[in-house]
Amino acid sequence: MLGDRWSLIVIRDLMFGNRRHFRELLSQSEEGIASNILADRLRRLTENGLLSRRDDPSHKQKGIYSLTEPSIQLVPLLAQMGAWGRRHTRVSEELSIRAELLEDGGPDMWAAFMDELRALHLGAPVPERSVFAELQAAYLAVVAKNAEPR
Repeated sequence: MLGDRWSLIVIRDLMFGNRRHFRELLSQSEEGIASNILADRLRRLTENGLLSRRDDPSHKQKGIYSLTEPSIQLVPLLAQMGAWGRRHTRVSEELSIRAELLEDGGPDMWAAFMDELRALHLGAPVPERSVFAELQAAYLAVVAKNAEPR
């Protein structure tokens, strides 16, 4: 269910990019997923209980995808995979900053992030801490720093 090339990328993009619609997942994918592959992975992930889909009230043909509890519990795994990737593959500073923060934050940060994902995707109470905002702020700071003339 998670062993193919695209499933973890789709979950990652919902989790860390808060991309909830098909079009967002398709057009904002750094890896360039094809529309037929994306449709298939969304269907399979939904059928296997890792995602849920509900109709978008703003448009009859659009769906809003959400993480489920089993996929939210993948946060520690994805944090560890990101940490491994930072050490053993070529990755830009922009893409590695989130992995670095999650690795440094450890299980306490992962738990706080999972609570926040439960609020965003499952309707749980909103926690005080926003790990998503912390990760996004760090990412934007690195992007801005790297955009400055040297």
